Amino acid sequence: MSDGFLPRWTLKTEGVIMPDERLPSGQMFILGLQHVVAMFGATVLAPLLMGFDPNVSILFSGIATIIFFFIVGGRVPSYLGSSFAFIGPVLVATGASVGAPNPNIPLALGGIIAAGALYFLIGLVVQLAGHRWVERLMPPVVTGAIVAAIGLVLAPIAISSASGVTPDNAEGTAFARWIALTTVVAVGIIAVYAPGIWRRLPVLVGGAIGYLVYFICANMLGLGQPVDFTKVGEAAWFGLPTFQSPVFNIQAISLIAPVAIILVAENLGHIKAIGAMTGRNLDPYLGRAFMGDGIATMLSGAAGGTGMTTYAENMGVMAVTRIYSTLIFVIAAGIALLLGLSPKFGAFIGTIPGPVLGGLSIVVFGLIAATAGRIWVENGVDFSNPRNLITVAVALVLGAGNFKLNVGGFTLDGIGTATFGAIILYHILNMGQTATAAERPRAAE
Repeated sequence: MSDGFLPRWTLKTEGVIMPDERLPSGQMFILGLQHVVAMFGATVLAPLLMGFDPNVSILFSGIATIIFFFIVGGRVPSYLGSSFAFIGPVLVATGASVGAPNPNIPLALGGIIAAGALYFLIGLVVQLAGHRWVERLMPPVVTGAIVAAIGLVLAPIAISSASGVTPDNAEGTAFARWIALTTVVAVGIIAVYAPGIWRRLPVLVGGAIGYLVYFICANMLGLGQPVDFTKVGEAAWFGLPTFQSPVFNIQAISLIAPVAIILVAENLGHIKAIGAMTGRNLDPYLGRAFMGDGIATMLSGAAGGTGMTTYAENMGVMAVTRIYSTLIFVIAAGIALLLGLSPKFGAFIGTIPGPVLGGLSIVVFGLIAATAGRIWVENGVDFSNPRNLITVAVALVLGAGNFKLNVGGFTLDGIGTATFGAIILYHILNMGQTATAAERPRAAE
């Protein structure tokens, strides 16, 4: 990479595209759009579940990604979107119901800002004191388990969407499931058999195929709920979302601020996974990544948005396309800004049927979980050692089962319990033990 503040991206037209490389401009735009599609479902779903304005979250996902890009010097390919780790604490702190309008959003925003501040301070300590202590706290066996748990804890969300589950229909529909499976197969076929550039766009093209099949079956054949374009026609091309100001309440802050610890582990796992994908040691950027995410979360919370985190969904896209150019995420961020400022664009994206998003989520979330295997293999984690085996086994089940735990009024969901469970259990089982060379963090060659 370049020794300057930002890399000098080298033009490349085939093969693996590394963070400091790029494709031709037209392809870069389409790939950026694909990352927007990958993040959109989760970035919209998280605020909807908490009762927030999704357009604000879309807007600030773009702003957050640009902030992150510059703070890490354009070296770490990552997209930032709404964090699901905030959902439980925010609902508890505000007394809101899942999916209903939240009357106490300002209380939540104060807690989100506090979480971002704590996250930034942790990043500052890592930047000043070095990242080795973080690696000792969370060695590869633990970070791999956390990454796998993140993918698995999201699985029920994907299956629910793919099954067509709604508040009025808890069982879903066979039609929705077949559409989701059609989307999954389309993504797989595009990723493996499509010619040229199309093979690099499996999520975007596969999603478009799923959308088209759904439209034909539902709108033309009457087999399902038709796509309604009324809101697209009524929506304005440009307009600001609804911003809100924070209120700082000690009780709300005490419930929400500890989410920062989960974000640290989540971001660490993501950077380890990207490092494994690219074969590059991104550990020196951990502190800056934490600080960037913390600043982005504070800024989002100050305007009425959700807490931000590096997005595993976009990691999944990178895993399947093998394109890691950081410039793509600047393009994706720009598109997100347009979506956030354009009700019409947002309304159109909002017409994507749930089963299609569910099918895409099955692929992407699965790729997240599968990335853990690469972390373990790259770092030579020894699964004949009971300490490693039990740590991973427990974390996977806590994540997959979305095991929730109330600690002093703070509710940890599956990501939290898997994260803290893996860290604590590993070190309990490691007492008096000496790590082998294969178990220590290994810098990328």
